[in-house]
Formats: sequence, structure tokens, C-alpha cells
Amino acid sequence: MSEAHAKSRRGILDATVFAIVGVAILCGLGLWQLDRKTWKENLILTLTTRLNRASENLAPRASWPRLLPEGNEYTRVAFPAEFLDGQEALVYTAGSPLRPDVKGPGYWVFAPAQLAGGSIVLVNRGFVPLERKDAATRAGAPRGTVEIVGVMRWPETRGLFTPADDVAGNVWYLRDPKAIAAAKTWATAAPFYIDQESPVPAGGWPKPGKLVVALPDNHLQYAITWFGLALALAGVYVVWLVGRLRRRS
Repeated sequence: MSEAHAKSRRGILDATVFAIVGVAILCGLGLWQLDRKTWKENLILTLTTRLNRASENLAPRASWPRLLPEGNEYTRVAFPAEFLDGQEALVYTAGSPLRPDVKGPGYWVFAPAQLAGGSIVLVNRGFVPLERKDAATRAGAPRGTVEIVGVMRWPETRGLFTPADDVAGNVWYLRDPKAIAAAKTWATAAPFYIDQESPVPAGGWPKPGKLVVALPDNHLQYAITWFGLALALAGVYVVWLVGRLRRRS
């Protein structure tokens, strides 16, 4: 076998390996997007079903350890509680797809609400823009026992690029009720928090509101793009290979 022929075979082999690996990766990304599409559709169905239900009584303290996000998140609940006077924590937000009525950046105002038995539930009282960060610029939490209606939520997970919480500055970057309660030395809090819908505070700030199912679902488009790129790569490889073999013959 001549040296030129050996180089030609090696070139074809290298190109074939590259094409196979490339097509496999692109198809894998397409399949991953189809999986994400199924996940997103199930999430939208869950949100729609739970958020359209009437409120139910908040589960008693003894059952909290058995509550799980898979079965209980986004459940609307109602309960009487008393906000601890002057206590709040701010969680930075750039906005939320579930709250299209608020535009970030700004803060979610978290406040501890004490139940009749003494247990603490953290309540996200709503959104405030940056210029209303100072509690003096808005009405405080209502005094005395009030009926709170809202949706149960579970803590967020810290990502690789999530900033560290500024405990001294009273600014958090994750909605994590237990971490906030521990840092603020509030009594042991529930493992979930409540996105408040009512009552609406005097003056409108913080701004509570209902969650809206408005999540984008573009995964099918993304999947088609990846599969299209895989097909294009395979086509380019076949055209190149046919031309290469013709030149050799």
C-alpha cells in the first residue's frame, strides 16, 4: 500500500469518527430536549391543576415533615397567623415567569408569621422595586392575627453562579426559608414558605399576587434544531466521502 493511499484511508477514518461522534452528540441533545419538553408539559399541567384549586387549610405542624414538593408545592392554603413586628428579610429577584405582573430587579419581602401554636411559617409578602428596599418607604406587615392566603413553595437550589447571601445587609439570593430563619435567629421555621396572595397591604407594597402559568415551552423547536444539525452533518459527510472515494478510483 502506497503512503498516499494510507494517508487517504487515515483521513477517511478520522472524518468518519468525527462525523459519527458529532451526529451522536447532536442527536443526544435533540433527545434531551424532547425529555425537557415532557418535563415542561408535566410541570405546566401540575401548575395549572393546583393553582386552579380553591384554598385548603394549612396542614398542622406535626405533618410538615411528610410534606414534599412533588405532591404539595403550589397548593393554595389559608391560615390565621400573626406577623412578627418589624421582622423581614429581602430576597433579590430579577423577575419571575410565574409573576408577570412584577418587573425586576427588586426584592421579595419575606416575613415570619407565627401560628396559634407558636410555629413559624415564612411568608413571601410580595415584590418591592429597588427604590423601596427600605422598610420605611412602605407599609409594614399588618398587626394582629390576619387570614393569610397563598401558595406553598419549597426552597430554591443554589447554583454555581448564585451570589453569596449578604446576611449583614439583610439581602439573600435564594428563597430558602430555613437558611433565612436560622440567620435571623427566628424560631424553627417550616420547610416550605408561602407566596402570599392576600391580604394586600395598604399602599400596595410589598405587592402580593397570584402565580400565573406562563412558562415558555420551546423545547420542540430546540429538538428540531439539534436533529436538523445532525442530519446536515451526516449529509455533508456523505457528500464529502463520495467525492473522496471517486477521486481515489
